[in-house]
Amino acid sequence: MEGAGRGRSSPDGGLMETEIWDMIIIGGGPTGVAAGVYAAGQKLRTLVIAEDFGGQSNVSSSIRNWIGVKEISGLELAKMLEDHLRAQEGVEIKQPERVVAVREKSSRTFGIEGCIFEVETESGDVCHSRTVTIASGAKHRELGVPGEEKLKGKGVAYCSTCDAFFYAGKRVAVVGSGNSALETVLDLAINNAREIYLLIRSPQTKGSLTNREKAEQLPQVTVVPNALVTEILGENEVTGVRYKHKEGENIEELSVDGVFVAIGSKPNTEMVRGLVEMSEDGEIFIDHQTAKTSKKGIFAGGDATKTKHKQNNIGAAHGVLAALSAYEYLSNIELHSPCAEREEQEVSGVRPEG
Repeated sequence: MEGAGRGRSSPDGGLMETEIWDMIIIGGGPTGVAAGVYAAGQKLRTLVIAEDFGGQSNVSSSIRNWIGVKEISGLELAKMLEDHLRAQEGVEIKQPERVVAVREKSSRTFGIEGCIFEVETESGDVCHSRTVTIASGAKHRELGVPGEEKLKGKGVAYCSTCDAFFYAGKRVAVVGSGNSALETVLDLAINNAREIYLLIRSPQTKGSLTNREKAEQLPQVTVVPNALVTEILGENEVTGVRYKHKEGENIEELSVDGVFVAIGSKPNTEMVRGLVEMSEDGEIFIDHQTAKTSKKGIFAGGDATKTKHKQNNIGAAHGVLAALSAYEYLSNIELHSPCAEREEQEVSGVRPEG
């Protein structure tokens, strides 16, 4: 929206504290980029703050379900997303950068209608916006067992696209039962790992039927069901893994050269904890028709949200919804503004609730 933000930058390229954006988008994956492209189409002055582009897609060697593209690598998709976003007028990008906090501020300070949100980054920049879209994605979960932290990068890995080729001709354990674990198994097989042990906590794998059939039928793959990993072994490099069966106490040991942890992800939502409603796991609750959160003016989508299926295409759709909903919100700010409501009550002598 024209005139909504002041768009000034400091001489060193940093963002000035007095800058007011229509929308700040946190994240550079499919959700954040889709939100940025559609926000530009609605003439919203937009700032995208991202650690990187592509999100978790960066670790995928082959993506075959990005609509309109038969096959693309994660890195290629990330570059395509970045190029598309950078081509948009009215969108500024701060990257690489991480957001550490989002706070609600009174609009009185800025002399405009509606709430203002203050976004603080790890480098110390403080930016302000009338709306925020949380598209911060998720990060890989860790096992939290002895040996894991010490042996990271020394045989403990989380990205098969990055590290599978190191294990040609070697014995490897993969921990997990979903699609990320099954895709790790396939990556290792393509890179000629000699033996692959898939350690799963459940009686059977839980990924897609296609991935299950592909992985479980590979001759070098052994599935170990009901297995709880208790320790990763090794001093300077991984030498093995200990586990016990779910219904017993006997500890068993596998001699392996590497352990790939593929047990899902944790949403990157700490910056809005307490500001919007979220699950115990930190996934943000949204209205799936609008991408609205419980806080007026804040929208969210993708892996950061309570969404049954974590897919690039679903995240991109959330980004579109967030941008269009933000435009609608800003177009009717007098109807939606929680700050305006509070200030009216204060002026009239009525004490605001809460």
